[in-house]
Amino acid sequence: MKLKKKIHIIGSGFSSLSASCYLAKAGYDVVILEKNETLGGRARQLKKDGFTFDIGPTWYWMPDVFEKFFADFGKKPSDYYELEKLDPAYQVYFDTADSITIPGSVEEIYEIFEAEEKGSSVHLKTFLKSAAYNYDVSINDLVYNPGVSPLELVTPVTIGKITQFFSSIRKEVRRKIKSKKLIQILEFPVLFLGAKPSNTPAFYNFMNYADFVLGTWHPKGGMYKVIEAMVTLSKDLGVTFKTEANVEEIKLNQSGEAIGLVVNGDFIASDIVLSGADYHHTETLLPKDYRRYSEKYWDKKVFAPSSLLFYVGFDKKLKDVCHHTLFFDTDFDVHAASIYDNPSWPKDPMFYASFPSITEGSFAPINKEAATFLIPIAPGIEDTPELREKYFDLIINRLEKLTQQSVKESVIFKESFCVKDFVKDYNSYKGNAYGLANILTQTAFLRPKIKSKKVKNLFFTGQLTVPGPGVPPSLISGKIASDLILKHH
Repeated sequence: MKLKKKIHIIGSGFSSLSASCYLAKAGYDVVILEKNETLGGRARQLKKDGFTFDIGPTWYWMPDVFEKFFADFGKKPSDYYELEKLDPAYQVYFDTADSITIPGSVEEIYEIFEAEEKGSSVHLKTFLKSAAYNYDVSINDLVYNPGVSPLELVTPVTIGKITQFFSSIRKEVRRKIKSKKLIQILEFPVLFLGAKPSNTPAFYNFMNYADFVLGTWHPKGGMYKVIEAMVTLSKDLGVTFKTEANVEEIKLNQSGEAIGLVVNGDFIASDIVLSGADYHHTETLLPKDYRRYSEKYWDKKVFAPSSLLFYVGFDKKLKDVCHHTLFFDTDFDVHAASIYDNPSWPKDPMFYASFPSITEGSFAPINKEAATFLIPIAPGIEDTPELREKYFDLIINRLEKLTQQSVKESVIFKESFCVKDFVKDYNSYKGNAYGLANILTQTAFLRPKIKSKKVKNLFFTGQLTVPGPGVPPSLISGKIASDLILKHH
């Protein structure tokens, strides 16, 4: 009997879990090695004093991508977790008591736009029509390509759309709509792609389709339920998990093939190595001559932001906020410049807050509120307890002013997570939170490759390779990596 080929996967985030399922289904002996105590990579959970927080992603967008993933194994998301469509989807604050709430249905969104700017709903319909088409093309076609060749972007379908790769979201949005508020709402989903709207190809307007048409969802129990679902599925398919398993070295033979790993000081033989860990970090586990990308290469790349996050327990329910609330009461361009152009702490940052206990009581004890706050910041900047404290005060003061309520004295506890933690917990390059920005020069085949060019039997998956940042792209990245492995083995 032929022995199954053994694959070790480094890391247990969304892309690793996705790949593990496909590879186990194809008959490989799959082992996932996670350096932390709990599984899920960036999508871990924090529980404290009866409060629950998703440490990483809090938005569930593109439900069809999750459905597609589970369907590949004869399952559906509802076999593992319950989904609720949020209505309202989210709320955006522009000034004190001045906010726009985005409803759960696109028809109502047209009305909101029309009320804000006469005629804007007509333009929005046209914009979303193009976005729907791009969504279909990208999700059902382009996004599943391995990023090997420039020709992947040129298909009979995209050839007519090629100008959209050279125009920007910013140009498209501002062509017909004049209201500053509506412009900000339309430019916001691009932040998930980790780049400025002025640098993001117009083709990515499919994020607006995901936002307005497919809607914002909440898995009961939080995003960690999705991790638990994938872990259950992979275990059912025969995947083995090892936590507190720190990979210290990728071992090669004389002809430059990966033959195993050093984990917690011990050598473990492996036929194939797939890394869902940070790409740059993974290459540091190799001898210098076998690294495909130099330090100079990484230093020149445009990274998506890092984040300063706070997980806060309040001893009362908060007023005038939604499950997802965005605070856009400052100048986005000035904040973006401090992330991308001149990496520094922003003077007046925009920020995001999630209050899951509004939707689901189990996130906080009765009559209390669980909140996650996020400020996007430049990767690699200074991170000290004093800076964290300063910015916590700043956003709490703004929250009080904008929503016209006092909350400061209601804080029971707060935990923070920032650049240093991203490095310590995830070996993240410069402490970035979302991988590489999706700008034209870093799209598709221009991203770091899934298959190592210098080391045989070494592959990569996750947000630093194709297709890019975000949870749905990570699920897809796992599938692409597994397909490439199957093709070469």
